[in-house]
Amino acid sequence: MLTRIELRHFKCFSLLKLPLCPLTLLSGVNASGKSSVLQGLVLLHQTIREHEWSTRLMLNGAAIRLGTVSDVIDQVHGRRDCGIALLDEDTAYEWEFTGERGEMSMAVERVRVDGREEDRPRSLRHLLPPDRAEASLAARLRGLTYLTAERLGPRESYALEDPQVAPVVGPAGEYAASVLYSGLDVRVPDGLIIRDIPPTRLRQVEARMGCFFPGCGLTIDKTPQTNAVTLGFRMSRDMDFHHPIHTGFGLTQVFPIVVGALSANRNDLLLIENPEVHLHPAGQGMMGEFMAQVASAGVQVVIETHSDHVLNGIRRAVKDRVLPPENVAVHFFRPRQGDDPDSVPQVQSPSLDGEGNIDTWPVGFFDQFDKDMNYFAGWN
Repeated sequence: MLTRIELRHFKCFSLLKLPLCPLTLLSGVNASGKSSVLQGLVLLHQTIREHEWSTRLMLNGAAIRLGTVSDVIDQVHGRRDCGIALLDEDTAYEWEFTGERGEMSMAVERVRVDGREEDRPRSLRHLLPPDRAEASLAARLRGLTYLTAERLGPRESYALEDPQVAPVVGPAGEYAASVLYSGLDVRVPDGLIIRDIPPTRLRQVEARMGCFFPGCGLTIDKTPQTNAVTLGFRMSRDMDFHHPIHTGFGLTQVFPIVVGALSANRNDLLLIENPEVHLHPAGQGMMGEFMAQVASAGVQVVIETHSDHVLNGIRRAVKDRVLPPENVAVHFFRPRQGDDPDSVPQVQSPSLDGEGNIDTWPVGFFDQFDKDMNYFAGWN
């Protein structure tokens, strides 16, 4: 499990040292750096997966497109270099990257693994010295699942890909139907099986969708003589199945999250932006509880959210003993306010206790409801 990520001169951070847990929630105002944390991990994943032997960090690829070096390096303190470091249990991995500002990739200037340093390496595999390339970290970064907030909407059909090409649901969820179809009868992780339902991926995905959308049924069929599948949803047994274009957006936004979670293996990494998109508040709370269940099954989850309902769903899961409080990290981000040591920290990290209570509520941390109620009550 990753226990910390460090970003140096990366995007809006001069230096960030962020603890990670089995379930990590990133919250905060817009443009405060939440997505940058995910992007640091995704850049490593993208390079490892698409360019196995590269000695450069690829800023643009199938998973993410960040532009040029000037778009990635901290504009205040950085010049032409940045760094990413990960602590994986007890092993530290550190990379320093450099590049000209107009380039779309960055050279690995230095790599350190547990203090062993290699400058300007001439040969790397999975961004690591060849003798460390089989590290569990490399495998987990390569198989990482990243879902952006801009997920694929309803379609009449979905591309069917070989599992080697599309092993995960894809950043927009574009391969979710393909992943489901290729693993219809695969058993889902024991900790995520809904009782009295067959433990196969298809039936468990259908049952989990039914938790978010009561009565939901699901069918998936290959279109003859094409490399495509169609999805069908219905909201009760008395209804026919319909293509997603005839159902609500919420179904197609939750579908790749459920497929991604139920197709992950223990120790995999699951990164999700705004899992609450197009969900009713009750469904948003259920999403928080589901994320806690996924983490309790051994999949490391990092979510970025603007929803207090998602947070409260996680708090309920802690109170219900689904996940111990020490397995949850909550981080609240603010825009950088200069280098004054007395200024408010860029990131604050409230803690949960065993009853799901939060020890401190920074100003701006899911407090808008209280502010609005105070306004209407005349408590300005």
